[in-house]
Amino acid sequence: MRVLLHPAAALIAISALAAAALVTGVIRTIAAGRGVFDVPNPRSSHGVPTPRGGGAAIVLVTTAGLLLLLALRGTVRLDLACALAGGGLAVALVGLADDRRSLSAGTRLTVHFVAAVWALAWLGGLPPLQVGAHLISLGWAGYVLGALGIVWALNLFNFMDGIDGIAASEAIFIALAGALLTLLMDGGSTGVGFASLLFAAACGGFLLWNWPPARIFLGDVGSGYLGYVIAVLALAATRENPVALWAWLILGGAFFVDATTTLVRRTLRNERVHEAHRSHAYQWLARRWGSHGKVTCAVLIVNVLWLLPCAVFATRRPELAAATVIFAFTPLVLVAIATSGRREANGRRHG
Repeated sequence: MRVLLHPAAALIAISALAAAALVTGVIRTIAAGRGVFDVPNPRSSHGVPTPRGGGAAIVLVTTAGLLLLLALRGTVRLDLACALAGGGLAVALVGLADDRRSLSAGTRLTVHFVAAVWALAWLGGLPPLQVGAHLISLGWAGYVLGALGIVWALNLFNFMDGIDGIAASEAIFIALAGALLTLLMDGGSTGVGFASLLFAAACGGFLLWNWPPARIFLGDVGSGYLGYVIAVLALAATRENPVALWAWLILGGAFFVDATTTLVRRTLRNERVHEAHRSHAYQWLARRWGSHGKVTCAVLIVNVLWLLPCAVFATRRPELAAATVIFAFTPLVLVAIATSGRREANGRRHG
């Protein structure tokens, strides 16, 4: 239980929540003063111009917190801190540049892959994975799959950051649940639990401003950073337990399934998948229910009542972990197929 009981680490987490809330408020004031707004368009899910870039608060507070944790002996290892901070800052900076002046998809992806390779270099590549009763090591192929996984994770958070509160609350759930699973799997030597708790606290401070109705948005500076940190934490946890990657994948199932299903369906329709749209399942539900808050809460309920128990089961039955991913995802895929990827109707929901 040392992740939750270390007094200094707990103090850092509490301070991170307060600091992120304060910094987000400052960023909102600056963004509003400089006219940095997310202006509604026909493919937006919001109805009024809203300041963006609040995700920078999460980046700054998490990075500063990692430095403090490094100073605490027995909390976060240097390799994990460098993987999170170095690549995370690169992803955040290219996102910030994209927020200010739209960058090409090639430029963004290049930086994303460089950040992914940076993380894998510090973490030693993709760790061995448990599949059934066997432990499979992928060698150099693990670097390729690991890089693709990290890049997909950070981009799917960008895709799923389309309604108030959903991305930050999802990140908080995955990080806190991941810290819990670290305890259940008797891990912690790399500091995944401490780093997860810090990251969740920083996201919580931002969420105070982003909960529906949002007063500031993450922006690309924040959305990609959330996905990157979660992917790196999952890989680091897998170094200690080969079943961890399956468990973390289950925890992020709501985002993974919606984003992947929508991407596949849009690709099959020959649509430009990199362009903004409103055909994700969560966006369709937000229009149908007329509320961002209801959808965000619904996702959290699915996370806590369905995905978390499945992830816990996977950690308790390692030989069934990979199969549990399929079991956990099946109902989500059915819902996504029924709702995501629909052609958008004319007009948009205001509010």
